[in-house]
Amino acid sequence: MAEKHEVHITIDKKKYESPTPTTGHALYELGKIPAGYDLFKETHGAGDDVLVPNNEYKVELHEGDRFYSAQSTLNPGRGPDEC
Repeated sequence: MAEKHEVHITIDKKKYESPTPTTGHALYELGKIPAGYDLFKETHGAGDDVLVPNNEYKVELHEGDRFYSAQSTLNPGRGPDEC
């Protein structure tokens, strides 16, 4: 089993150091992600970014990994008939 070590990551454009492996919950705490928001890990290329669950889900981090938060439920606004 690999030993834990620290890596540099970015959450919402702020730099942090985190042990790896870590948990989804620990990343939400580290980045101070508020209730009602989800955390996503950016992926390279055409694939979708990966949702990080806010629980004890194990996350393997790599130097330079980037994450961002987004509202869990977006309000699409009023429809054209409601204006």
